[in-house]
Amino acid sequence: MHDNAYIIEKLKLIGQLLEIQGENPFKTRAYPNGARALAAQEETVGRLIETNQLSNINGIGSALSDKIKAIYLTGTCPLLERLESEIPPGVVEMLKIKGLGSAKITHIWMKMGIETLGELLYACEENRLMEEKGFGAKTQENIRNNILFVMDNRDLFYYAKLFPIGESLVAELKKILPAGAEISFTGDLRRKMPILSGIDLLVSAAGHEAVRNWFKQPGEYYIAEEKGQELLAKIDTTNIPIRVEFADGNFAQRLWETTGNPEHLAEVKPASGQEFASEAELYQSAGLPYIEPELREGRSEISLAQKGKLPQLVEQADLKGILHNHSTWSDGLHTLEEMAVACRDLGMDYFGICDHSASAFYANGLSAGRVEQQHLEIDQINQKLAPFRILKGIESDIRTDGSLDYEPEVLAKFDFIVASVHSQLNMDEATATRRLITAIENPYTSILGHPTGRLNLVRKGYPIDHVKVIDACAANGVAIEINAHPARLDLDWTWIPYALEKGVMISINPDAHKKGGLTDIKWGLAAARKGYLTAAMTLNALSLEDILAFFEKRRSGI
Repeated sequence: MHDNAYIIEKLKLIGQLLEIQGENPFKTRAYPNGARALAAQEETVGRLIETNQLSNINGIGSALSDKIKAIYLTGTCPLLERLESEIPPGVVEMLKIKGLGSAKITHIWMKMGIETLGELLYACEENRLMEEKGFGAKTQENIRNNILFVMDNRDLFYYAKLFPIGESLVAELKKILPAGAEISFTGDLRRKMPILSGIDLLVSAAGHEAVRNWFKQPGEYYIAEEKGQELLAKIDTTNIPIRVEFADGNFAQRLWETTGNPEHLAEVKPASGQEFASEAELYQSAGLPYIEPELREGRSEISLAQKGKLPQLVEQADLKGILHNHSTWSDGLHTLEEMAVACRDLGMDYFGICDHSASAFYANGLSAGRVEQQHLEIDQINQKLAPFRILKGIESDIRTDGSLDYEPEVLAKFDFIVASVHSQLNMDEATATRRLITAIENPYTSILGHPTGRLNLVRKGYPIDHVKVIDACAANGVAIEINAHPARLDLDWTWIPYALEKGVMISINPDAHKKGGLTDIKWGLAAARKGYLTAAMTLNALSLEDILAFFEKRRSGI
């Protein structure tokens, strides 16, 4: 059975492939529209099918419902199979290239006879693309750079995608392990690296036969290779690699050896010839306190441990509110009240609404008049939900000159402002850094949103001088966001220690566009912990009273 996210991606793909084939727009639009309708549902597809509700959803008729059922059960449907048989795989892969829409891909395939990314890259190198109508030198260079980026990131996956799969897999394997056998995540997955090449598991030797036999059973997994104490399995529908190592000896020591990166392992000297009951015992033998797996990167964790200064990392329970969220006022899928109630039901004390500002017309950004209307609605909902509180925020676009969207008299009406870049992303480092610092110095800016604008595995962010940007935030009392969406995780975790050194608060924000998106905060939390973030330096770990005081202090110089 396939989950909602998988089915949504397949519906989008069908629409794109129909566009490439030149199908009429009415037919092609049905599939992305259906994908959006399905994305708005909190129920699983399986439950919608079971209750006969699928075809009743606005935007999903009986014909589309049949295709969704087929994809749910088999991973595909006859229409998708036909399209994939008629369109070369390399042409389908071109859909991953930023700046290539369906019309351009059709031209590249049909008019130029190019069927693979390699051929397209070579055409760019020969300047053939710039000679084609509708392309040009700048478009060619952007496409070339984006092809190289996609090629460099092939066969990589978000931590947010693999962790739930790995968690479910471990739960299943625990059921069949003999008594006393052990199993654990290991490698990059256990260190919570944001981008992964697969799922790494360690199983004690006692579980070798049981795990091997389980993977050999017919089902969604298959064994691709076996070699000694290692087994490589894959998920049939996605080819996600699952690497299983069987510990031939002490499980705790092998878990430590397979978790930490080489720099970390080289700095830790556990006692030799000793069998450890746990990793904590291993670290103790090396004269160190236990070091959390996500910190084992060979950066500064050993020196901090030696000095007894390892931080108490922020935890989910420390968070008091969720900032930077969207609603149907701009491009969200749920109403303001629905989003706020969902946030409250997660145990939070406050909810920060940050719908898009007016410049983001493509996202139904709020005009000054609509801001007034939204604030009236917030006041009404706050009376209803008290003591829970909706904070009046906005995601204000940072214009090309660094100024914020809206005039000062409008900006003054918000409790807080997340300032973000959404347009004119092709900047050099000096231009991007100057643009951000100008926005940071604006007294209305409370939080700098997704500082580099990157989309992991899709596009690089614009280059910035992180030191100058963080220093500017420190000088102006501006917090920096870790955008917790798996495709962003921006600010990158490697820059959190410098921000903390400068006294800059970090806000873990999901950028939620629907109720389910609120829980994306856990991916930002994982990245934040890698960067040594503590509850004391987490903006949304502040109480309602304290976070309002933080915002007011920022505005006090206006």
